[in-house]
Amino acid sequence: MHNPRLFSALIMGTALAALTALSACNDDAAGNASEGATIEVATEATTEASQAAEKKATDKSDPARAEAKTPAGPTTTISFKENAWDFGTIDEGDVVTHMFEFTNTGDEPLIIDRCKGSCGCTVPKCPKEPIAPGAIGTIEVKFNSKNKKNKQTKTVTINANTVPEQTRITISAQVTPDPNAPAKAAPAAPAATSGPVKKQ
Repeated sequence: MHNPRLFSALIMGTALAALTALSACNDDAAGNASEGATIEVATEATTEASQAAEKKATDKSDPARAEAKTPAGPTTTISFKENAWDFGTIDEGDVVTHMFEFTNTGDEPLIIDRCKGSCGCTVPKCPKEPIAPGAIGTIEVKFNSKNKKNKQTKTVTINANTVPEQTRITISAQVTPDPNAPAKAAPAAPAATSGPVKKQ
């Protein structure tokens, strides 16, 4: 016949052993979770450091990107009917003009902050008032070919509340030199020295 006390002690011992094993498993799981979190944080930190180093390297190779400004306030987009215009063949001294047509293709008013030609011979005239979304505007570009010869290509840079902030349009012309223009004087020969010649 079985001893009830011995049987009860045996059941209690087995239950206690099972609880201890279960507790140890939970501790291991918690430890593994903690270790996983630590590895994840370390990986994120390494990725951020790598991205920062990559950005720094890109900025060094492209200084214009590092110095580029982000427009303040709402931004929009601009689309030109044509980005370049060729005046064809013109005579030296001719002053020619072209109107570049553009559309505000964004959802905010387009504000042109500045227009600048690549040299004094190229003068742009931009609208000062905001251009409503969907509206059309024009930029007048005047090219003075005085003292210009042969193939000429000039750019106009437009700064506005657009992304990207700068847009460029181009004009070109083949300038026929003025046949009546005075020829450039040849450089003067060095003056001969006068006086007695020294004997060697």
